[in-house]
Amino acid sequence: MNKGYKAVVLGHSQDAQLEQLLGDKYQLFMVDSASAAAETAGHEDAKLILLDLAALGSEPTLEACVALKKSVDMPVVLLAEQDNLDYKMQAYEAGCDDYLTRDDMVELKARLDRVLFNKVANDQLKQQLEQAHQMAFIAMSDTSDLGVNVQFLLDVNRCDNLDELGMRLFQSLKNYGLNCSLQMRSKGGVKNMEANGMAKEMESVLLAQCADQGRYVDFGKRSIMNYGRVSLLVKNMPVDDDKKYGAIKDNVFSLLQGADARIESLDNLVALSLESELVRRLSQQLKTVMEDVDTRYQEIMRRIADVVENMADGVDSSLQYLGMDEHQEAELQKIMEKGIDETGNVFSEGVRVDADLHVFLNMMDQVFADEHADPEKVQQLLSRLPAGS
Repeated sequence: MNKGYKAVVLGHSQDAQLEQLLGDKYQLFMVDSASAAAETAGHEDAKLILLDLAALGSEPTLEACVALKKSVDMPVVLLAEQDNLDYKMQAYEAGCDDYLTRDDMVELKARLDRVLFNKVANDQLKQQLEQAHQMAFIAMSDTSDLGVNVQFLLDVNRCDNLDELGMRLFQSLKNYGLNCSLQMRSKGGVKNMEANGMAKEMESVLLAQCADQGRYVDFGKRSIMNYGRVSLLVKNMPVDDDKKYGAIKDNVFSLLQGADARIESLDNLVALSLESELVRRLSQQLKTVMEDVDTRYQEIMRRIADVVENMADGVDSSLQYLGMDEHQEAELQKIMEKGIDETGNVFSEGVRVDADLHVFLNMMDQVFADEHADPEKVQQLLSRLPAGS
């Protein structure tokens, strides 16, 4: 049995010359119509088709070539009686892969081998191009997905509340063609959302109950994805496309990570705001207390000074009645003068302490005057306080 290449010959029922030239390498199938040639070529898995111009005629040969090139993907070689440039050009226009005359029969086998070689090379090139196209499409798709995720991570930092965060997440999910329900859990409460901003009771219950059931909870064409404070129910997962299914899980999961980080940041901002308000109120209360202490301190210092001065005046006016000699009076006078001087020194020191206190209180006012404290002013205030143990 001939095990060479298979070729279909559209022409005479028998062609001894072709059999003799090609029989050792090709298994020939003789047919008499273009439809039979196409059917036989497909059924027998032939590698090429030969058209015999002498058997078909000029016009039928061109028509057969056009029809065959439309119906089969294999080389079509035209075998003519003589070399005619005009007809050769028409044959080429009809899709003919090679044109030979009976005078070229000695090189027929080599020409056919070359045609087959070109066909194999073209098929390989086409396959490589298809693979390259697929890879490029995948790369473009991955780049597009990456761009969506990066843009979300950039925009998410400008979200000031859960409503803004949820709507921004839904905008990103829209690029993946997903129908989703969202649940976000912050210290301030739980936020359930659909793409329209509202919430659905059934979806909200499912998300709450599956929040601690692992990263992925798959059922049917639906998947619940959990990360930290965020849970997402995807209602139309492409379960029939493993590659797309995995890509969506990977990309959407990174979005959930970004949303979770922003929720944590918002919780921290709320906590910092409360702490700042607490410190602000404590500082105001401290200022009121310190001002009251300062007022009372100054009053006490004045009263002490008045007492000492009155006592000195009383002693001085009573010396003449005490029966003291001049030496005793001088000593007592020195004691009183020393007491007055020391009281004055204490009062002066109190004035300096009072001034320092006013400076400190003014610095506190400046630090807490704005919504966001000036780091330089905070550092100046800290420098006036003792370091922690």
